[in-house]
Amino acid sequence: MEIHSEPLLDVDRYLSNEKEGQFEYYRPFLENCLRSIERFKPLTPETKILEVGTGRGFFPLVCGLRGLRCDGLEISPQLAKRAVELGREHGLDLDVRLANIEEADLGENIYDVVMASSVFEHVERWRTGLQNVYRILKPGGVMYFESTNKFSIGSGEYPKFPLYGWLPDRVRYEFRKIVHGPDIMKLGIDFHQFRYPLLRREFRKLGFRQIHDLVDLSDPDRVSTSWKKSIANLSKTNALAKRAALTFAEVTRFICVK
Repeated sequence: MEIHSEPLLDVDRYLSNEKEGQFEYYRPFLENCLRSIERFKPLTPETKILEVGTGRGFFPLVCGLRGLRCDGLEISPQLAKRAVELGREHGLDLDVRLANIEEADLGENIYDVVMASSVFEHVERWRTGLQNVYRILKPGGVMYFESTNKFSIGSGEYPKFPLYGWLPDRVRYEFRKIVHGPDIMKLGIDFHQFRYPLLRREFRKLGFRQIHDLVDLSDPDRVSTSWKKSIANLSKTNALAKRAALTFAEVTRFICVK
């Protein structure tokens, strides 16, 4: 993927959809991500955190408001600029580097935590990107990974279209170009619809010592409805139920420890 210095229509569309109070809407989810990470890595002001795909800067901002320092890595100049602006609106100086995770030289054994939420579906050479994430993590470091799940009934990439992720890649690309224009292929397209077994194999090949999936990370006691709580409990105790739950889950979500 390339860094495009010119404004992209799809990024303009994304930013124009930002509503007042959107940060506060996402804040509980992002704070829950931090709680999940803390199960495997204590978070202190000395913890070195990086977010890949910073977008509008919501996660670094949540970290900053908690007294944590989170660097950002973003491929879009428009989004990087917006993230810095958002930080200033809240009295924080966010450090967002303009770079591509496929190609950026970030060193080795630098970070304690790498956050990669809703980004790797947009990374064309995703395996190369993951290799770079693994390289920059310190031994014992934690990666929080969340992305698309191919056989989810609904998809955050295009919520209006049930079974969107089930489409073959080329059909999906052509559909999105018709809806959003050719700029979508420069940045906003979901190049990949992932599956749990595929990602688990890749994480093992990279060398992660611990790989925890969505079911492993779930807490049935925090589920809001009784039927979902029953499914969560069953998925934790029954292999077939777990497989079905992961196959049709809305997202792929992992925490991996190097």
